Amino acid sequence: MMIFTSLLLLLATSAYGQTVYDAAHNVTAITGTWSSGSQNVVTGSGFATPSQESFTYPSTTGMSYSFTDDGYYEIARYRMTSNGTVPTCITGVMNWCHGTYVLASNGSIVMTPFGDGYQQIQDPCAAISNFIEIYNYVELYVLWNIYQDPVKGYTLQLYQYDGTPLPPQYLISTSPNMLPTQALRNVSKTTSTTVQNAAVVNANAGERRWEAAGMTGLLTVISGLGLASLLL
Repeated sequence: MMIFTSLLLLLATSAYGQTVYDAAHNVTAITGTWSSGSQNVVTGSGFATPSQESFTYPSTTGMSYSFTDDGYYEIARYRMTSNGTVPTCITGVMNWCHGTYVLASNGSIVMTPFGDGYQQIQDPCAAISNFIEIYNYVELYVLWNIYQDPVKGYTLQLYQYDGTPLPPQYLISTSPNMLPTQALRNVSKTTSTTVQNAAVVNANAGERRWEAAGMTGLLTVISGLGLASLLL
């Protein structure tokens, strides 16, 4: 994996030995809203309601990233994970966070949350089948680039901290579709200094709220998708 990452960084390096990461290297700026797959997962008010720690379930899984031109980001992610031992035990995760980002001189992106992110985990086979917890991690992407897909148009490719590519995301709006760029609920400030892979959804040791709500959202999507992919 280290060799793979090094090759990616080498490909992104200009003839002058400096990693190129700005809009001049890419076919368009990173500013705007991007979404993967069928583009049903989109950042903004249609996905998360932080004041109520709730989500609106999209019809399919996916991910969406939004960026402003003055350094703010928002992420919406919906994924399902199948259980190889018990195929009917499918875990659904809804994840939302936002904060500030920096395009580093080495070609990476560092995203630092405001501290009010959260996620909902539903697992019909777990002792506690439905709960909400804080999601509050700094996220590192070692490389990114934007290219022109002949069918989908502008396409954002992000590479996780270990060089693994995320699913490509397609530009759906040049104006970022985001919630207000400030903390939107009161939580203890416990930002983890551990940089996390954006595809592996973990939570810090902060607040965890158990939910008695049913599995309607998860089961509805499962019935339409069957066994979902591990990746968004």
